[in-house]
Amino acid sequence: MKMVMAVIKPFKLDDVREALTAQGIEGLTVTEVKGFGRQKGQTEVFRGAEYTVSFLPKVKIEVVIEDDAVDNVVEAIQNAANTGRIGDGKIFVYDVSHAVRIRTGETGDEAV
Repeated sequence: MKMVMAVIKPFKLDDVREALTAQGIEGLTVTEVKGFGRQKGQTEVFRGAEYTVSFLPKVKIEVVIEDDAVDNVVEAIQNAANTGRIGDGKIFVYDVSHAVRIRTGETGDEAV
């Protein structure tokens, strides 16, 4: 099993969710986060005063899938989240050694 974690722009969440649903993904976790990468934040103006926002709002999506679905899921996220502009985000893939469905006690792939 693998965990695919993607950090994307918030307005792309619905596009990514639809792309994952089309890939057969039945569940995912979404968290509102803040961060910055190469763009190092941005400058904004509020009531005539300029200030720097160091941490930009992002959305973190986490989904656990079977190994053979990784390439399709990563491609679906990448295509759906891409705007072609800086700050589109990142995708990370982790190994998951064990999973348990709390309600039924199922383990491994059956728990996902």
